[in-house]
Amino acid sequence: MQSSPPASLNPRGCVKGVVLQSRLAYVKSRGGPGTVELVLARLCAEHRKTLSELILPVGWYPFEINVELDRAIMLSLGGGRGIYREMGVQSATDSLGATHKNLIRARDPQGLLKHSAQIHKLYYDTGYRTYEWVSAKSAILRTFDCKSFSTEDCLTNMGWHEKAIALCGGKSVRVSEPQCRARGAKCCEYVCQWE
Repeated sequence: MQSSPPASLNPRGCVKGVVLQSRLAYVKSRGGPGTVELVLARLCAEHRKTLSELILPVGWYPFEINVELDRAIMLSLGGGRGIYREMGVQSATDSLGATHKNLIRARDPQGLLKHSAQIHKLYYDTGYRTYEWVSAKSAILRTFDCKSFSTEDCLTNMGWHEKAIALCGGKSVRVSEPQCRARGAKCCEYVCQWE
């Protein structure tokens, strides 16, 4: 089992194993077990070994594994940067259809987004997320001080929130990211809008 090492030993923080499981399940759904093996073959030996063993959904794993896996998936499956949003959509479908379905039971997008701080802590061991109500059909989420960030992960988060809002009844959902730590900003900012 992977446990969260002290921050000084893991400068990029950690993600829960369920994040890695979701990415591998997405790959398998796109091309089967053989495609998973092609993706894993692109990873460094240490990360390939970790992902080839039992991944504990509640275990903590170094974010570097997530970054390398994301890039290997895009290189193996193609589809450009849109593939990251697709992975986020699949992750939301899986998690909100099972273990976290209570978050969408009320079919209230704002109600779901109000839980953003708790949702962030389910998946990341550093940083915090804030929620700002803008209007009846828009909100802004901001993630501060999270050591685990990358362009690919932010795109996955955007896809996750688009699907989550849709599962709550939002139509024509749009999530944009005017600020991103991977682009040098102080926070990752997700502007969520729907009809």
